[in-house]
This record gives sequence, C-alpha cells and structure tokens, in this order.
Amino acid sequence: MGIFTGLLLLPLAPLRGTIWIAEQLAAIADSELNDEQTIKRLLVEAEMALDAGTLTPEEHERIEDELLERLDAARAAKQEEVAL
Repeated sequence: MGIFTGLLLLPLAPLRGTIWIAEQLAAIADSELNDEQTIKRLLVEAEMALDAGTLTPEEHERIEDELLERLDAARAAKQEEVAL
C-alpha cells in the first residue's frame, strides 16, 4: 500500500475495524450455533423442561426436530471439512 493510498484510506480505519469485529463475532456465533456439544446440551435441556412440565409435548417435539436438524448439519459440515 502506497503512502497516498494509506492517507486516503485513513479516515476509513475505524469503519474497517468495526467490520473486522463484526466478522469475528459472526464467526464465533456461527461456531457456537453449530457446535455438537452445544446442540446436545440443548437437547438434554429440552428433555428436562418436558419432564418438569414447562414444555408441552408439541413444543418439545418442535424443538427436538430443529435441534436434530442442526446436529445433522453440523456433522455434515464437519465431515466436509475432514474430506477437504
């Protein structure tokens, strides 16, 4: 990067920093969302909520279906990473 380009882009530095932080937060959120251990923990919590009576069977089934789909997607993504 030349000195003139650096000077011209200097006012954008805070914006580029903010974008970088947002990208890092998005990557962390995505990794937590697709983490197998997190999904398994949420499945156990849903089962406990059903046993405690705070979830109806219909709500539990909907949550369980969504979590199992996420678990399948996370496992498929993990296998794709290993294959590459």
